[in-house]
Amino acid sequence: MPSQEKKNIHGRTKTQTIKVYGKCGMCKNRIEKAASGVDGMQSAVWDENTKNLTVKYSRFKKETVDNVQKKIAAAGHETRKYNADDAVYQKLPGCCHYDRKAMEQ
Repeated sequence: MPSQEKKNIHGRTKTQTIKVYGKCGMCKNRIEKAASGVDGMQSAVWDENTKNLTVKYSRFKKETVDNVQKKIAAAGHETRKYNADDAVYQKLPGCCHYDRKAMEQ
């Protein structure tokens, strides 16, 4: 399923949902921190159960969602668009090791 996108009433921000793989509260903190560090990002909330990251960002920053996904992958968590480097993934705490094969489904 592709990410979902919504615009606010005034058209200045967009909200989009991105599938991000992780398992626990530590993953949540890492994913949200990586996403929040991207220019144009206003908020980022990851749901541990659905594996969905909901981001709200300036519509004037067109590259924001792509940059968010790159930053998350660099932190060790995969999206449908970007894979985490194996070495980075292996350095995650054991509780954060998600089933990487599940991404292909």
